[in-house]
Amino acid sequence: MRRRYQDGNVKKQRGVWIAQWWENGHRRSRALGSVWEMTKTEAKAKVAAIVAPFNLQERTASERCSFADFVKQVFLPFYRRKWKSSTALSTGERISFHVTLEFGKRGISSFSRDELQDFLDLKALKGLSYSVVSHLRWDLKQIFELAVSEGYLIRNPASMLFVPKEARRAPKLVMNLAEVKKMFSLLEQRERLIVKLAVLTGMRPGEIFGLTWGRLQIEHAKSVSGFTEVR
Repeated sequence: MRRRYQDGNVKKQRGVWIAQWWENGHRRSRALGSVWEMTKTEAKAKVAAIVAPFNLQERTASERCSFADFVKQVFLPFYRRKWKSSTALSTGERISFHVTLEFGKRGISSFSRDELQDFLDLKALKGLSYSVVSHLRWDLKQIFELAVSEGYLIRNPASMLFVPKEARRAPKLVMNLAEVKKMFSLLEQRERLIVKLAVLTGMRPGEIFGLTWGRLQIEHAKSVSGFTEVR
């Protein structure tokens, strides 16, 4: 499914401008003329004329590739090799429900930045949380970024998208000192230590449960990442 857009290349070799381009998966070259009779700008214009028919063919083929096909056949298989199973499940479902359901039949090369931003604006106005809209923005950015890398697009239309200010933010709940003390008093020793490391030092769950005896000293503990010391 890979498509290749190209500008072609010009190099000087023994006093002659040489054009280079790709054709049917093979590297091609052709002498254009003497460097004394032709400027580099003129040589580049000749290369552009050579590759123009190939780019037109590739553009037409890319337009026939639907958004749904690209996500299913290229994007998800590639990123599932990187994601944890839980991430793959949640991301796949989110893209399928919110994005592919609406854009699935569209050609992967038919999108503009403004309509993608309008899509996020509408999601925010419909009451989706800031977190969900933010994830959708990131999903679109990665999908089209891969499409550029694979040669389906020249530019990423989702690179400058932002989360609309209308996106609903959940209220942040903060415990006061009395509530923290009460929580500590209700826990057993092991659980109280875990919660203290999280609340008082800001350690993440993975850092807390990754602690070993070798990282524990009388007055401090070094986190698994090695970047923070808890005293």
